[in-house]
Amino acid sequence: MTVTDSVPAPNFIRYIIDEDLKTSKFDKRVVTRFPPEPNGYLHIGHAKSICLNFGLAAEYKGTCHMRFDDTNPGKEETEYVDSIKEDVQWLGFDWKEHLYYASDYFDRLYEFAVELIKQGKAYVDDLSADDIRLYRGTLTEPGKESPFRNRPVEENLELFEKMRAGEYEDGACVLRAKINMAAPNIVMRDPALYRIRKVHHHRTGNKWNIYPMYDFTHCLSDSIEGITHSICTLEFENNRELYDWVLDELKVYHPRQIEFARLNLTYTVLSKRKLIELVTQGHVTGWDDPRMPTISGLRRRGYTPEAIRKFCERIGVAKRDSMVDMALLEYIIREDLNKSAARVMAVLRPLKVVIENYPKDQVEEMEFVNNPEDPGMGSRNVPFSRVLYIERDDFFENPPKKFFRLGPGREVRLRYAYFVTCVDFIKDEQTGEVIELRCTYDPETKGGNAPDGRKVKGTLHWVSAAHAIDAEVRLYDHLFTRENPNEGGDYKECLNPNSLETLTGCKLEPSLANSKSGIRYQFERLGYFCLDSKDSSSKSLVFNRTVTLRDTWAKIQKGKKG
Repeated sequence: MTVTDSVPAPNFIRYIIDEDLKTSKFDKRVVTRFPPEPNGYLHIGHAKSICLNFGLAAEYKGTCHMRFDDTNPGKEETEYVDSIKEDVQWLGFDWKEHLYYASDYFDRLYEFAVELIKQGKAYVDDLSADDIRLYRGTLTEPGKESPFRNRPVEENLELFEKMRAGEYEDGACVLRAKINMAAPNIVMRDPALYRIRKVHHHRTGNKWNIYPMYDFTHCLSDSIEGITHSICTLEFENNRELYDWVLDELKVYHPRQIEFARLNLTYTVLSKRKLIELVTQGHVTGWDDPRMPTISGLRRRGYTPEAIRKFCERIGVAKRDSMVDMALLEYIIREDLNKSAARVMAVLRPLKVVIENYPKDQVEEMEFVNNPEDPGMGSRNVPFSRVLYIERDDFFENPPKKFFRLGPGREVRLRYAYFVTCVDFIKDEQTGEVIELRCTYDPETKGGNAPDGRKVKGTLHWVSAAHAIDAEVRLYDHLFTRENPNEGGDYKECLNPNSLETLTGCKLEPSLANSKSGIRYQFERLGYFCLDSKDSSSKSLVFNRTVTLRDTWAKIQKGKKG
């Protein structure tokens, strides 16, 4: 399947909901839910689910529940709960009064499990985890029944109560559904419903020594909350049979589970296990590292919630897995920031320029348009003086062919200022590196235009040395060098050693001294940047590059049309 940027992909889920509304399947209600596990930070793949579930609820004037699946306390933390709430709200969604936790239902879930035991549909199994896997069989061979499968109901009730009371150690036994050990769907071969975990829970404390499994919790939580459409990713397709079995056996309200393809993004891993490894093994600085595909990382890097929502809309919802090009996400963030980001000047690798015929003590204010895409953003004045900084790679002592910037004897335009000509340069005596340019300017070209009509091919950005502010700038690239890090061996083998380049001593125009977190800028000719929300201070400015100006996606699409 190929994802394009022309129109949103058809949403088959809408067709299902439309049909259910026509037949009054759920009394013309639409209630969805977003059920994250609080064992890590949300990533761009979760954003797709968030936008889908909250978006459908809004579209059909229904409700979307926020429900934490907190059934595995050994891996869950309040930090993750707080970060998930923040991310969902930052994306622009509000669950209002519909905030729930699976732990809210632990008492009721226990009662449901007891009911299944009484019906002869569940039993306590003393087999070890390894033996349970061995007895389960394979895709081509049926499983074997546990020797504990046919325990009497009263014995199972007593054992299950002892599990709850903490009389057994972790792993000593589990509660399993009694279904069919020869079922073609391995999920249905007596799956576990409860396991022993003597672990402190972030909400219920030490009340429970046993915790329900996801498949048992999920369907019953949906039922309790009156969810109409339980929308999951494709890996839960085989589990739908168990979802239906639990609800049918207990004869409770029955939502409809629908599966869609999860997001796969080039040069990225979205496995929570792998993201945890990246954090805990120190390959990144944390969950909010701007190289991470987490929502908090993207936010810190300068992505906007509008762009992420647009991306999720653009890729659409499908029934088959696909790989989405990272270039599309970058195209959409450029498209968004091009309209909203103010243009400013910053020199990342400074080269000193002295304009010899410009008055030494003179300072002029040059008027700059803040954003040519939005005249309503107005203009600002930028100081111009005798000594400036330009980018080091805007000068060549021996310019190559088609190099239209500065070189000996060459004339260029300084953005919104004057035409200047390089008349000399100074080198470091020891290294031979050019450290200063000597130039002259044409005072008749103020504003960047020549009265005599002469043209120059190069236009350079600049910063007045006397007024420049210092900053650190971080340039980010893909975290992985391989388009699909999940193929071809250990994903960590293709970590990009150049995913972060830190530049110090950068020179920025003075208007950026009052930069605030959350405001994005286009550094002219360099890309889009934002102030780092974590490492910046009033005394030390740190800017992150959100995305370059190079539009890879547009080139890809142009190539396809050609």
